[in-house]
Amino acid sequence: MRRVIEATRTVIVKSTPLPRKLFRVFVELEGMYRNMVEQLVLHAVRNGVASFTRLKALKYRELRSQYPQLPSHYAYTSCKDASARAKSFLRLKKKGLAESDYPEVNRVSIWLDDHLWKMRSLTSIEIATHRGWIAIGLEPHKQFWRYVNTGWKPASEARIRLNKKTRQLFVYLTFKKNIELFEPRGFIAVDVNESHEVVLIDNGVYLFETGFKDIVLGYYYRRKRIQEKYDKLYGGKSRAKKKALKKLNERKRKK
Repeated sequence: MRRVIEATRTVIVKSTPLPRKLFRVFVELEGMYRNMVEQLVLHAVRNGVASFTRLKALKYRELRSQYPQLPSHYAYTSCKDASARAKSFLRLKKKGLAESDYPEVNRVSIWLDDHLWKMRSLTSIEIATHRGWIAIGLEPHKQFWRYVNTGWKPASEARIRLNKKTRQLFVYLTFKKNIELFEPRGFIAVDVNESHEVVLIDNGVYLFETGFKDIVLGYYYRRKRIQEKYDKLYGGKSRAKKKALKKLNERKRKK
């Protein structure tokens, strides 16, 4: 039996270092985008709005009047960004796990749809800003070329984050590919271990490597370093340690 699914992968590519004057445009863009997201998140949480469609209907025109210099689709993507943040916070608040009345908008990555960016080539993109379209060179790496050369296609959405120390952009590119899955019959597990599974299929024995042991050990040592560092600085039950451990995304990676 065959089944086709659409798989997605995100690749982070650095831009080439930008001149100060050009990078200042993206700093200004980030500031306006941050203000929109903060305003939207506050409104969404205060009124219990978790739906992107509803939030956009309520605030889109207001954002367009406040920031007429920005391309209109930034109002659209900021609503999408804010609704995702608000939805996550409201879920935690419902479970009694929220540590404050409103979420903090700390790190900001600017969400782009297909009206706000386009690929000029495999080594450059263009981004729509309040100063017009700006061409940005990319520094592709091995992982990027691996997806490009194996049939993966760039999706219409992307994100950018600023590195103010090096005057570079981190470009989050999403690649998509249709993958055909086959559902075999008659699996019989023979042996399951931490890093591999041996199964019997049609009278043949196959060894499947999982690499799960490396993931488990890697996160064990990362957690240990974080715990030792923050326990020494702030004590056993510090908020800073919880935030650092949460950023590891250990559960998601193991799943």
